[in-house]
Amino acid sequence: MKRLCVILFLLAGLCASAAEKSRTIVYINGAKYYIHTVQPGETLYGLSKLYGVGEKVILENNPAIIGGLKSNENIRIPVVAGVSDAGRKSDRKLRKTFDFHYVTKGETLYAISRKYEIPVQTIIEDNPGIDPTHLRPGERLLIRRRQIGSEDEAGSLAQWEAYRQSLNSVADEGTSYHIVHPGETFYSLSRRFGITEEELGALNNGLKPAELKAGAMIRVPGKGDETASRTTEELRDSTAVDARGESDNAVFKALRRSEPLRIALLLPLTTGNRTAANPNYLEFYQGFLLGLDSVKRLGYSVHCELYDTKRSPEEVGRIVGEKNFREADLIVGPVYEEELQKVLRHAERRQIPVVSPLAHIETTDSEVLFQLAPDPAHKYDKVMDLLSPEKRITVIRTANTDKEFESEMLDLLRGRKYETYLFRNTQPTSGSGGNSPTDLTPLLENKEDNVFIILSDDEVEVDRILAALASADTSLTSRGRTAPRYTVLGNVRWNRYNNIDRTMFFKNRVVFISTYHAKRDSETVTKFDSAYIQAFGTIPTLYSYRGYDSALLFAPALYGDIEQKLEDRSYTPLQTTYLFDRPEGRPNHVNSNWTRVNYNKDFTITIE
Repeated sequence: MKRLCVILFLLAGLCASAAEKSRTIVYINGAKYYIHTVQPGETLYGLSKLYGVGEKVILENNPAIIGGLKSNENIRIPVVAGVSDAGRKSDRKLRKTFDFHYVTKGETLYAISRKYEIPVQTIIEDNPGIDPTHLRPGERLLIRRRQIGSEDEAGSLAQWEAYRQSLNSVADEGTSYHIVHPGETFYSLSRRFGITEEELGALNNGLKPAELKAGAMIRVPGKGDETASRTTEELRDSTAVDARGESDNAVFKALRRSEPLRIALLLPLTTGNRTAANPNYLEFYQGFLLGLDSVKRLGYSVHCELYDTKRSPEEVGRIVGEKNFREADLIVGPVYEEELQKVLRHAERRQIPVVSPLAHIETTDSEVLFQLAPDPAHKYDKVMDLLSPEKRITVIRTANTDKEFESEMLDLLRGRKYETYLFRNTQPTSGSGGNSPTDLTPLLENKEDNVFIILSDDEVEVDRILAALASADTSLTSRGRTAPRYTVLGNVRWNRYNNIDRTMFFKNRVVFISTYHAKRDSETVTKFDSAYIQAFGTIPTLYSYRGYDSALLFAPALYGDIEQKLEDRSYTPLQTTYLFDRPEGRPNHVNSNWTRVNYNKDFTITIE
């Protein structure tokens, strides 16, 4: 008998060693699990040895297997915490292989996969500490450079769906997981699954209606594939009209390829007396026309009618009553928020998009409204790496302060450790023995990664501080010291200064956050500039570029599902990238992408 027990024990050990640990890992209610598919002959004892957890723990997480394991049954086994390879490497070593992505509020793993065109599975494997269904704002993700651009939309969606199915195979009794589609809302989902909106929020850690994003994976009542994905058209049919017969979400008409697109463009080309023309809006119009030429070369038929709003809400009201205007499929403008109301009411009735091309819309809300100006709430998303705990942050103050920039910076630094330095353009008193207030060498005499934030709004002061930093850098390096590591987080208003030495931007590795950027030495911008000069005999401005972008973004999008085409995806018509989503608590479609401009020490400029 004793010999038989020994044989059985050895056989169990052999089975355990032959089995393979699952590579499928999911998060459920904040806990991390392997999804293991039971193979013939596997035992509870063998699985406990394979995964390094107790048999009792496996049983507690899988009450259905108390009666015994069944072949091909999926069970969940807790992951024993360990330290990943990435967790042991320094940032400097990680940057050789990865780019860093900092999660913004409401961002989904699927959206990040599409942003970088990288497999969903690759992001999950390279970031073992993340919960794919609940990314945290500010959380850093490693993006494997070799894989960027390697995955198309179909592949990402298939992997995201596979992850959903893995979750559903071991979901808690009575619940399952669903991928949110464009157009789905809290109201339509709660109706579909027979619960209240409050219950749906409670199932998803207090998720609010305004936080619901296409591509998000949420918990719903049901089991397994009862929540299988449906086509966009089916979703449209079910969400277009709610139980009260009212529009729950705008459902835009998709034009057929053979149909002409009619565009109404509303710009304040003159004032009411037609004596004062604003050249900026003429430049926008000219850029828009070049954009439409590019759209036509793609094979689309486009007709654009220009309306002069004369900077007058009354004139806009008159325009809305015109027959040609009322037949437009797309409205671009008006420029000013106070002129939008009548245009939006008309567009909502016809279910057509309205594009606000230049203004940040503060109080006007509409499902049909798209805003190109980036949302101020996301202004500094792309510099979160400069404010990480590994950085030594110093705020440089002077007698003159840019109050708006100061407010933004202090809000950004709330809860973070930083130092303050007062820069005074004076010489030390005789016999003081101290450094000159203009000598910034002490700020660089460390081996840390420094970030300097200069709050002055005085052109001379900014120029002197940048020169002092560059001088300190040169001085330390020339004495054989380790070259200081530092970046200056700059104020984009510095670009308006006429007398500032711009070589200092490069020497100090200045980083700006801007609404728009166009490097004239890039091939795309150079081609546009050449075409613009040939067509209009003048050099284009940022208004010209924005006009071109407006046409390239929205005209082709009307030949399909405009929300699905634009929301949670990035587009770069010229050089500035746009990414549309919905701000918390508002229905507007707003560009959330700001441009990060990096001045590098080798006198090159890179943008992100």
